Amino acid sequence: MPDHARSTHPGVQTQLDRLARLSPGGDRLGLDRITRLLDRLGRPQDALPPVLHVAGTNGKGSTCAFLRAALEASGYRVHLFTSPHLVRFNERFRLAGQLIGDDALADLLGQVLDASAGIEPSFFEVATAGAFLAFSREPADAAVVEVGMGGRLDATNLVERPLSCGIAALGIDHQFWLGATLPEIAGEKAGIAKQGVPLITQDYERTAAARVGQVAAQRGARWLPRGSAWDAQGERDGIHYRDRRGELLLPRPRLPGLHQSMNAALAVAMLRHQDRLRVPERALTAAMNWAEWPARLQKLEPGPLVGAREVWLDGGHNADAAQALACAVRDKAPLTLIAGSLRSKDLRGLLAPFREIAERVHAVPIAEHESFTPGELAAVAKELGMPARPFPTISEALAAAPADRPVLIAGSLYLAGEVLALNGQAPA
Repeated sequence: MPDHARSTHPGVQTQLDRLARLSPGGDRLGLDRITRLLDRLGRPQDALPPVLHVAGTNGKGSTCAFLRAALEASGYRVHLFTSPHLVRFNERFRLAGQLIGDDALADLLGQVLDASAGIEPSFFEVATAGAFLAFSREPADAAVVEVGMGGRLDATNLVERPLSCGIAALGIDHQFWLGATLPEIAGEKAGIAKQGVPLITQDYERTAAARVGQVAAQRGARWLPRGSAWDAQGERDGIHYRDRRGELLLPRPRLPGLHQSMNAALAVAMLRHQDRLRVPERALTAAMNWAEWPARLQKLEPGPLVGAREVWLDGGHNADAAQALACAVRDKAPLTLIAGSLRSKDLRGLLAPFREIAERVHAVPIAEHESFTPGELAAVAKELGMPARPFPTISEALAAAPADRPVLIAGSLYLAGEVLALNGQAPA
């Protein structure tokens, strides 16, 4: 689907308008366009600082946040490329710890778009080329790069020799592009594996793990799955982590939910299985508290949308993410679930985990995206046995929720971005 990026900066908006005209169709996979575009830009991927490359269905963004926090706690300057943005397009590009400024972003996009004549790159390919170009010019000690979709044919896969590659949790999502089964999706994610580079992964079900191992072997990568080469458990007193170098007891992450402990552990394993950047234990400990990742079970601050009430926000948008989220908010039941979902998602899979947690569902649309109508979403919730009502806006859905109960807004990162904008909480 097409991205709908907006900016209050006239120079950035001019370039985003150019990009929208160039790439109106949204998602496209393949390495031919990005290869030609990067060649025209002087192959900036060859001048990047050491890269940590992260794929996965769920948790890859949070893993990137833990990597960045641990590296910065070690005293390193770190670039970060993630997607999608929530409120401002700038959020995708963090240069040595700081979001790219509007003037610099406008100039960067202009250079990439000027070089793209006749190639017709996708929205994400332009963003990736811009990130690589910016990262090649600004000195840093490391770059953390999140895969956009899949891995094998993702634009970020032009990084030829990363320090380490990681794959977070796997699940069924983006079936049109990645395949309908978990092993097919696992194979696409494992396509980031590189000759001689450690591939650090979570522990997957048997058929998916077998496919990851097969791809890693074909590519000559050192596959290091959780449960054998390293392991971790999230306990009440923290994360119990072990590998061949020893055992660690790390604090529970500030980001809530057991799934975040596993994302943090993956980041730890990626750092401990590379040998170019020294990351002491104290930096890993600090990262558990430092890492921030908006719209991942984020408690919203008092603001123009939520007032002073208790409202939580999460961008999880598939069945596995919903299951993890439901486990994380079980202690907040009963709550009101305000939900919106893109039409490409499994709506029943998104809603079903909340049947014993949400006392009501308030269904909302997602602005400027092809989403389920509030009526359609409410009807599915009712079929699942959940009281539900449609609302035309988030503000009205929130106003109708009981003020003495927690509220969870979930179902889409695009919806999360709208909420953060309305509450004056754009990521900084």
